[in-house]
Amino acid sequence: MSHRIILNETSYFGPGSRSVLPDEIKRRGFKKALVVTDKELIKFGVAAKVFTVLDAAGVPYVVFDDIKQNPTVANVTSGLAAFKASGADFIVAVGGGSSIDTAKAVGIVANNPEFADIVSLEGVAPTKNRSVPVIALPTTAGTAAEVTINYVITDEKSVKKMVCVDPNDIPVLAIVDGELMYSMPKGLAAATGMDALTHAIECHITKAAWTMSDMFALQAIRMIAENLPSAVNGPDTARGRDGMAVAQYIAGMGFSNVGLGIVHSMAHPLGAFYDTPHGIANAVLLPYVLDYNAAACAPKFRDIARAMGVPDVDALSEADAVAAAINAVRALSATVGIPEKLRALNVREDDLPRLAEAAFNDVCTGGNPRATSVADILEIYRRAY
Repeated sequence: MSHRIILNETSYFGPGSRSVLPDEIKRRGFKKALVVTDKELIKFGVAAKVFTVLDAAGVPYVVFDDIKQNPTVANVTSGLAAFKASGADFIVAVGGGSSIDTAKAVGIVANNPEFADIVSLEGVAPTKNRSVPVIALPTTAGTAAEVTINYVITDEKSVKKMVCVDPNDIPVLAIVDGELMYSMPKGLAAATGMDALTHAIECHITKAAWTMSDMFALQAIRMIAENLPSAVNGPDTARGRDGMAVAQYIAGMGFSNVGLGIVHSMAHPLGAFYDTPHGIANAVLLPYVLDYNAAACAPKFRDIARAMGVPDVDALSEADAVAAAINAVRALSATVGIPEKLRALNVREDDLPRLAEAAFNDVCTGGNPRATSVADILEIYRRAY
């Protein structure tokens, strides 16, 4: 069996690392950027930290900021029009997964116009050409969109989150600058951090996991357990957010190459139906799905418990190690203020059967370590409700 690993060709890390942007633009011969970001990042001055670097270097750019929390087909279509009108030859994505995913979709369709309907990109689309070059500067520590071959776009007509998997979309350059994450509200830091934990744990237990993905997954779990509480609650928030910036990237290196499972399958419909923030949906569902999946991969829960910092884990029985891992996840989620039940997210109980059907048909379901069904997923939703 062969295992494929696809990563960025270049990445920079560390507070202030956005300063390398002009040199990298010059080295690559790029001339003009479309900066893809969102209105909130402009409002609160986060995007300005990147604009200032571009301005000082005399790099011309046009800003596109028409992006929703869960970006839609309409957002991508508007972004594509903005790219064509701008005269840009590359894209700078500044933001969380919403901005970076939108930039990826725009870049792919710009160079593969046969996918202009956007919805045909769902799944593993047979694109022929690399995306317009994307430079990604994440402002949240969760999605790892800057290092993955995935992006997620909501089809509003079908009320569906489309997971798109395409090696041609990976950014040519990632700049993971913790300073761009320092002003995140506590709630966003918590949600995106739990998204990263979900990535790492599902990466470790997915069917395609192997030695290298386990290396990424377990190190990411360790770093998230160590850094997320301080990233959200202090006292050393900057240190915690710098740690989370790297941890979420490491998790992305893993899951991008081996896939995920039904935590994500079940979270995606919540985003499509209710515009639920993705990280919060993952965080609420994660313990319930782990309890379901333990029957298929119980030995791996000892690894998870150890990485979460559970003491004396090797002395535990297998059943106790499973319980310890799940309890550690619940405890971390509670520490950063995530609710325990879906009803707290305004999910409607009578929607659960439709959600289960959508989750079962999600592209992430195939990677789940335990074979599942619509009925199984519905039962998990009910337990989480």
